[in-house]
Amino acid sequence: MTFMPKTWSTAAALAAGLALAAGAVAAAPVELRFYYPIAVGGPITKIVDSMVADFEKENPDVKVRPIYSGTYQDTIVKVLTALKGSEPPHLSVVLSTDMFSLIDEGVLLPFDNFIKTADDKAWMASFFPGFMANSQTGGKTWGIPFQRSTVVLYWNKEAFKQAGLDPDKPPASWAEMTDYAQKLTKRDASGNVSQWGLQVPSSGFPYWLFQGFTTQNDVLLMNDAGNETYFDKPAVIEAVQFWVDLAKKYKVSPDGILEWGTTPKDFFERKIAMMWTTTGNLTNVKANAPFDFGVAMLPAGKRRGSPTGGGNFYVFKSTTPEQQQAALKFVKWMTTPERAAEWGIKTGYVAVRPESWETAAMKQYVAGFPAAAVARDQLKYAVAEFSTHENQRVVKALNDGLQAALTGTKTAEQAMKDAQREAERILKTYR
Repeated sequence: MTFMPKTWSTAAALAAGLALAAGAVAAAPVELRFYYPIAVGGPITKIVDSMVADFEKENPDVKVRPIYSGTYQDTIVKVLTALKGSEPPHLSVVLSTDMFSLIDEGVLLPFDNFIKTADDKAWMASFFPGFMANSQTGGKTWGIPFQRSTVVLYWNKEAFKQAGLDPDKPPASWAEMTDYAQKLTKRDASGNVSQWGLQVPSSGFPYWLFQGFTTQNDVLLMNDAGNETYFDKPAVIEAVQFWVDLAKKYKVSPDGILEWGTTPKDFFERKIAMMWTTTGNLTNVKANAPFDFGVAMLPAGKRRGSPTGGGNFYVFKSTTPEQQQAALKFVKWMTTPERAAEWGIKTGYVAVRPESWETAAMKQYVAGFPAAAVARDQLKYAVAEFSTHENQRVVKALNDGLQAALTGTKTAEQAMKDAQREAERILKTYR
């Protein structure tokens, strides 16, 4: 009897210790591996790191580990490779156009699985419809818009003045763009060019820039189901020919393949007076252009138009229920009106919710920098970015065709017929 208190005390202490250990395990934060692409200029990693740190302060039960994975193309390859390894990603930002490929791989969880409350449903319905076109298929929502954009026109106002053009009036049509570009192209007596009128990059994302031309020529490149392409339609071939003619016929653009990554630098260095590129470069241009510049919607052909672009949040099947809820919490936090506005202001991407544009911070920003609203206003003319099953293979067929036409190794018609034939071969099993 005299030893019972001691035995009881030891057992109680052991039980208490186990309870504390269990509590410590339960209190450990849920960890998320988050693959993130770096594809455009600017200190994006610092912005992401800062936002992740703010999220973790408000949500100490979740630990997010960003893994910066290169370009969009690099990221999708690394994501699919890592999903087969011992440390698979739990969520990622990859191109909205990779939706069909990720579905075909069987690695995605639809966000519909997580939507339980009226607030959840309201959040899902709060994004610009134009961005949801590349986020939903088959009655399900597979991606949540985040790093989204359209193609816009940037112009050097000083160059416009020097050419006798109104610096506050961008070209509104293909005819005006060609006319302006001719006046803006500077040649010496020997014909050497010191400033080109226009540059539309044709490396990196040629299909995306090309969709600007096809949309303006009032023709689509694919169907909503992602199993048909229309590369050989006459209006598509016309759009290719116009792009080719900018260099070959009108001689207002450099010949050959023009680099995506160096186009903004060429603009800063006054090698080009106008450029087409992503609104995601807006903050980069604002910070680095040594002259007054303008931003406008792309000029109209038969109509105005641009494809949407950029990346979505995706959540993978490699997550536990706890990680799924943590991932949903993180995605919802990153896309609140205030955070989406912050992201848009700091990067130049389009804040993905109309409510973001009603925040005090965004209203103040747009009042001082109206160019920030151009891509948002262009959404009413936008179409879904090109996306199909086997997207990377089909895009390669289109890109190869475009580059063959731009370099003159094939006619526009032959290049597009060849691209269509290859796309049909790839997609026939999905029809």
